Amino acid sequence: MSLKTFSRGGVHPPEHKLSSGAAIEVLDLPEVVIIPVSQHLGAPAKVLVNRGDQVKVGQLIAQSVGFVSTNIHSSVSGKVLKVDKFPDSSGYRRMAVQIQVEGDQWEEFIDRSDDLVRNTVLTGEDIRKKILEAGIVGLGGATFPSHVKLMVPKGKKAEFLVVNGVECEPYLTADEALMTSKSEEVISGIQVLMKGLGVEKAILGIENNKPGAIEKMKKAAEGSHIVVQGLKVKYPQGGEKQLVQALLKREVPSGGLPIDVGVVVFNVGTAMAAYEAVMRNKPLVERVVTVTGKSLAKPSNFKVRIGTPVSYLVEKAGGLSDQVAKVINGGPMMGKALSSLDVPVVKGSSGILLIDTEEAKRKEVLPCIRCSKCLTVCPMGLEPYLLMTLAEKGLYERMENEKVMDCIECGSCSYTCPSSRPLLDYIRLGKAEVGKIMRARKAV
Repeated sequence: MSLKTFSRGGVHPPEHKLSSGAAIEVLDLPEVVIIPVSQHLGAPAKVLVNRGDQVKVGQLIAQSVGFVSTNIHSSVSGKVLKVDKFPDSSGYRRMAVQIQVEGDQWEEFIDRSDDLVRNTVLTGEDIRKKILEAGIVGLGGATFPSHVKLMVPKGKKAEFLVVNGVECEPYLTADEALMTSKSEEVISGIQVLMKGLGVEKAILGIENNKPGAIEKMKKAAEGSHIVVQGLKVKYPQGGEKQLVQALLKREVPSGGLPIDVGVVVFNVGTAMAAYEAVMRNKPLVERVVTVTGKSLAKPSNFKVRIGTPVSYLVEKAGGLSDQVAKVINGGPMMGKALSSLDVPVVKGSSGILLIDTEEAKRKEVLPCIRCSKCLTVCPMGLEPYLLMTLAEKGLYERMENEKVMDCIECGSCSYTCPSSRPLLDYIRLGKAEVGKIMRARKAV
């Protein structure tokens, strides 16, 4: 019997899961952390602390503003050094709180025991409130506030919770490590999300290159209403629309969301964070991050406090070698190069990838040969070669008509192009401009 997968497009880049099998290592605290107040989609949180204030781990330091926003908590105990703008992973200066680490004193309401809790008496509304208060966002990289996802829009109905354990990006293994070492907690977190969403059925998708994680999660899910489904290895199966199609054969419409076909999708890391928030009163102050690369001495999966400098993680994994030409925030397909290693780990940081000089070289860009490979691999059924041309010429209204906003920026088109054309770069540029046009239209 063939394994399930999505039907349209996709590629299979080399996996390079160098840190697969590496246990999660709890990283020592750095001397200073920088905690941005915008680590999520939506409005930045409002800062509640001032220079000189003493804070504890788990203390609220910035409060959500508006519906699509979320709370920010201190990940360390110590003294607030600055409330100022600091460079983020893109090089832009964003408001953040800089804290000098002094000891490791946690808020008293946080339960730090390791005892497993599988059931909660809280109602769905209580769970949504807890998740809002704890600052939980999508840890797969999208960073959409989780409490918003749990509130099904009027006129829609949630039938399934789909949980993403795919981790299809080459090199990254943080989710695999979490499922292998914390399977019981992840299952409990999925049950929390099911109750918060008001559904009785959940399905967890894991690609078949993670047999250990599949085995552990199936065992932990026994006796529950959670199905653990192995999937054929194909990128970008971790995309929401692709995963829904692979697991349930439901097609999310153009411009739509999974809830349009009765589905809500969460990452396994988000499920773990939901477990800790609801069962442990623990805000989102730390996460698992893969630090990897071919030249790295010790590819690792680190449990690290939010705000820790990327340079600290790289140092703990063996440090930079002379061969490293680029450091990527995320994986090689969808990640973006860092302008500095002094930027902090944030809620959406799933991996740090060190790219060698040979890998980082861009090949000469040649004219399009009309081979149609980019059409064949696009999981959204778009025409990447055309979208790039339209972006080059500034024809943004035409790009909107060609459904550029459906692009999930997976990079399959650029990966497969024999002419080494920077298709995704131009499509991202076009999407940004089309987004501005659409927002201006709504504002009128």
